Amino acid sequence: MTPDKPEQPQAPCHIAIIMDGNGRWAKQRGMPRIVGHRAGVENIRRILRECTDLGVQYLTIYAFSTENWSRPSAEVEGLMRIFSEFLDRETRSLHAEGVRIRHLGTMKGVSPSLQRKTQQALDLTRDNQRINLCVAFNYGGRADIVEAVRTLLAEGVSHDALTEEMISERLSTRGIPDPDLIIRTSGEWRLSNFLIWQAAYSEYWVTPTYWPDFSPELLRQAIQEYGQRERRFGGLTK
Repeated sequence: MTPDKPEQPQAPCHIAIIMDGNGRWAKQRGMPRIVGHRAGVENIRRILRECTDLGVQYLTIYAFSTENWSRPSAEVEGLMRIFSEFLDRETRSLHAEGVRIRHLGTMKGVSPSLQRKTQQALDLTRDNQRINLCVAFNYGGRADIVEAVRTLLAEGVSHDALTEEMISERLSTRGIPDPDLIIRTSGEWRLSNFLIWQAAYSEYWVTPTYWPDFSPELLRQAIQEYGQRERRFGGLTK
C-alpha cells in the first residue's frame, strides 16, 4: 500500500517571486542571456497555473526593475520584445482562465506600443477574480515610496496627519495585501529594491535553482516550509 502523502498546508494569500538567474541559466548552457530571459518568461505560466490550483490569491513577479535599464541596450530591447510577445500570446488565454493582470511600477520610458498593450491587458482582465497576477515591471521599491510621498505632499497632507496607511494607499500596490511569502531563485539573499515597504513582515524562502528551472514541486516545498513557520508580526506568541 502506498503511504499517504503529507497534507499540503494552506497556501499563502500572496506569494511574491524575485525571478533571478535567467542569464546564468543561459550561460551554463552556452547560450546568449536573452535565451534565458525567454525561458524565464515561459516559466511564469507554469508557476501561475500551480498557484491558481493551490488557491493563491495574489502572485507578484519581479519582471523588470528600474535599475535594469542600465543593462546593455541589446538585452533591454530583447526583454521589451519578449514582454510584448508574451502579452500578444497570453493575455486572452489568461483572461479566459480568470486571471486579473495588475501592473506595479511606472510606464515612464516604456515604448508607446508596449504601454498600449499593457493597458489593454489591464482593462480586459480588470473584473477577473480567480487569481491576481501582479507584474512588477519598470518597478523600484524606493521610487514607489517617493512617488507616494510626492502625492501626499501634492494633496496637502500635513506631517502630523501622516500615517502608514496613507502611504500604503498611494503605492502602486494599493488594494493588494502585503506578501506573505517572498521567494528568490538563484541563491541570492537580498530584496533588490523589491516591495521594500510591503515586505516588512514577509517570510523569505531562497533556492539556488535558477528561475527557468523553478518547478511547481519547489513552489510546494516553499509553501510547506512557510506553513511551519510562526509569524508573530513583532509580537509574542500566547
